Amino acid sequence: MSFIIGIGGVSRSGKSSLAQKIKDRLSDRQVLLLDMDDFVFSASDIPKINGKTDWERPESVDFNQILSEVQNSRRNYDIIVVEGILAFANDALRSGYDLTIQIQLSKETFLLRRKKEQRWGDEPDWYLEHVWDSYLKWGQFQEADMQLSGEEELSESLLSSLIKEIISRQ
Repeated sequence: MSFIIGIGGVSRSGKSSLAQKIKDRLSDRQVLLLDMDDFVFSASDIPKINGKTDWERPESVDFNQILSEVQNSRRNYDIIVVEGILAFANDALRSGYDLTIQIQLSKETFLLRRKKEQRWGDEPDWYLEHVWDSYLKWGQFQEADMQLSGEEELSESLLSSLIKEIISRQ
């Protein structure tokens, strides 16, 4: 059976980068990365806020599909990493994690990084505030096994400690 890791944090905190580093470091194992962005409903099925698609709420994610993907992948992978802003927003998904990691980021750093992000073009300030508020409402998980800072690049020693922790829990 797979060891399942949940990684949560606000947009641009380093969730995807951490997931990829875990996979790279555990190259001797079968590791599956599941990005919650790949499990959102179509834009037409997601609630709007001020006419803009509200990707930042639990109703935007097909949690049944993620749960099914995790369940169907358990026999084929040693480690499954689920990462996303809403990685802890669903009780059934959260209760299946063997290790939970919350990446903390200051609001100032979030705003700076998100404003540089041009994947969605220029986003209005009110929407960036909404993303932050949504993270505070649905994305934080104070009970996570590990709280990491996303302010700077993860140090080699901290990454090594994390990998040792994963191996010891497996």
